[in-house]
Amino acid sequence: MPENTMNIDFDKEMVGTVAVEERDKLDLEALTAWFEANVEGFAGPISYTKFKGGQSNPTYKIETPATNYVLRRQPFGKLLPSAHAVDREYKAMTGLYPTGFPVPRTYGLCEDPEVIGSKFFVMSMADGRSLWNGALPGMQPAERREIYNALIDTMADLHLNKPDEIGLGDFGKPTDYCARQISRWSKQYKLSETEHQPKMERLIEWLPETIPPQHGSSVVHGDYRLDNVIFAHDEPRIIAVLDWELSTLGDPIADFSYLMLNWYNPADGRAGLMGLDLEDLGIPSKDEAVDRYVARTGYPVPPMDWYFAYNLFRLAGIMQGIKKRVIDGTASSAHAKQMSERVAPLIENAYNFAKAAGMPE
Repeated sequence: MPENTMNIDFDKEMVGTVAVEERDKLDLEALTAWFEANVEGFAGPISYTKFKGGQSNPTYKIETPATNYVLRRQPFGKLLPSAHAVDREYKAMTGLYPTGFPVPRTYGLCEDPEVIGSKFFVMSMADGRSLWNGALPGMQPAERREIYNALIDTMADLHLNKPDEIGLGDFGKPTDYCARQISRWSKQYKLSETEHQPKMERLIEWLPETIPPQHGSSVVHGDYRLDNVIFAHDEPRIIAVLDWELSTLGDPIADFSYLMLNWYNPADGRAGLMGLDLEDLGIPSKDEAVDRYVARTGYPVPPMDWYFAYNLFRLAGIMQGIKKRVIDGTASSAHAKQMSERVAPLIENAYNFAKAAGMPE
């Protein structure tokens, strides 16, 4: 992580809302008409602010006299193919909500970009805690452990859902997940490439040739981490899993290994844990986290080096898209620039894990 992110208090900088800048403003008259036609129980007038966190799909707090909602929209302007998939987010949450899995209730999806200038959907607002710092400062060790156990257990419960039984059997191809992801992010990376990275080229070449066999298929979140969940105010219980833009059907081990990367990412005020005294803090070790997931799911967990290389490669592709939007002036977060500077370190780390997994020089 670049040094200029090390002193950011993410809990302060990324939690809460700010006034909406001119470039992110919505047509409130058109939006109100859409709410009246599509959202059960809606009664205006609307006022709104924009959530600080998030670099991909701009997210707004929609306030009315009786109820608060959340609106997620695609960025305005030209988009990469298949990026900013608000329709996927909407479908995943709509399928999972009736099962009791902790997701917001969805109210409606607008696929007509003429209403406010882009596709969007509306969901309920989860009233709870957003936690950004993986060290969980200010908590007691027992509470930290329960927070992490809830994080692991909730992911395991997601992977135990049967897609066909919850209306998500057509949410993606159930097989060849990693191959499809590598292909997708290779293409997205190329479309947003801003400089030549030889190690990224090597990963694009090597990863598709060395994919481990896929164990089972489930709904996968694709970006499951501490700051993409909301905890209850007064207990270590997850009340909402957010940001389903990258969700699909696929390999649960690939999804789980993405969460496990936090144990290898530096402790910089975000979700990374590397360098912390986990035992003293009460946070499960990597092996304890893996054992808990395996016990709950019954899945085998193979050597993780390949999956770490794959996930870091995928993250580099995502961050390269953010970097391109920063250059183009369309990134939606004040912290997008810092995020964009992670591309080169991510490629380097992916390359190192690939070497540990057997990639020749």
